[in-house]
Amino acid sequence: MFGRFERTVAGRYLRARRGERFVSIIAIFSLIGIALGVATLIIVMAVMNGFKADLMSRILGLNGDLSVFAYGRPIENYGDTVAAIRQVPGVTKVLPIAEGTVLIQAGSYSSGAEARGIAPADLQKFTAISSGIEAGTLADFHGDDAIAVGESLAAHAGLSVGSSLTLLSPNGQATPFGTMPRIRTYHVVAIFDAGVNDYDSSVVLMPLESAQKFLMMPDAVSLIQISTADPLAVQPVTREVVSRLDDPRLRVLDWTQQNNAFLGAVTVEQNVMFLILTLIIVVAAFNVISSLIMMVKDKTRDVAVLRTLGASRGAVMRIFLMCGAFVGIVGTVAGTLIGVVFCVNIRRIQTAVEHITGAQVFNPQVYYLEHLPEKLIWGQVIEVVLLALALSLLATLYPSWRAAKTDPIEALRHE
Repeated sequence: MFGRFERTVAGRYLRARRGERFVSIIAIFSLIGIALGVATLIIVMAVMNGFKADLMSRILGLNGDLSVFAYGRPIENYGDTVAAIRQVPGVTKVLPIAEGTVLIQAGSYSSGAEARGIAPADLQKFTAISSGIEAGTLADFHGDDAIAVGESLAAHAGLSVGSSLTLLSPNGQATPFGTMPRIRTYHVVAIFDAGVNDYDSSVVLMPLESAQKFLMMPDAVSLIQISTADPLAVQPVTREVVSRLDDPRLRVLDWTQQNNAFLGAVTVEQNVMFLILTLIIVVAAFNVISSLIMMVKDKTRDVAVLRTLGASRGAVMRIFLMCGAFVGIVGTVAGTLIGVVFCVNIRRIQTAVEHITGAQVFNPQVYYLEHLPEKLIWGQVIEVVLLALALSLLATLYPSWRAAKTDPIEALRHE
């Protein structure tokens, strides 16, 4: 498509000579603009993908892929229900949980929290918690006075392993003077880090039987939390679980129904960020147009001479297409390399920035996560590269067409 003559002339035009450096500088800035736009788009999309994937894995790891519960009442005689659910193909974990809202107090610290009762054997399989034990051990998670708390709650309340923590539940015994709240003191046996600040600061874990006694729901649970082999294919499992439930009062909700608004907002934000950052590449493409137009203006006499010597309009157009394509291709390749290298080393870069500035880049008190995540999807990288190349090549069409339309007689009339 591009002959040796056209490649030679395009190469000479790209090499700035004395008196032509201004046009070359504009081309360099266009190249830098495309590179920065591509790199920024790749980095931001990777961070957004990582944020969404990490957030989903943590939310699903803590709350399960689907839940079985009964509106306004606990699930009584749940043993048969749990056994039936465990037989469903695709189900990997079933956790019966008793939960209730309580007031916690440790010294002068008091706050609302959610008490969750879970069987000690099930807690060992609950990897979102068992893999994040910061202090103590789950081997002591048994008996009537054992409790496990999150790292954030322990820091705010000044708790450590062995500390006492008082729980107050509004569900108590009815007396002639009204309902008396239940109060009981527990001892911290483990401190966990679930990786989600809201969970670490507002959830306390108790052995299931102890929680059932304190929350006054003997032989009953609040919900049954279910994990599956593939969360993205949860709907067939949900339908199978519903078909095996004998109690029509039980309801099943999967993660797509429980968190659809939140995850949908993240997806919308990701798409909007893609569109906004694409404008950086569009602006850089306009710079390519301006630099090529100035090059065409500067090379008008040269084009006229080439046409006089027999160069066709197509050859002239291809020469300037090559000049603009060179800027777009080099800028896209450079931006892709910068973006990929940045994403691969994003944790090291975050650590270095925090070390230099002394400030925390990703505050877990504000965000759900504790570090800057990234997930590089090569399909998206290819889309960004193709988008940048397409915009860069489109930007070369008009200036190249104008160069091909140059009339050699008019261009050389006053020479």
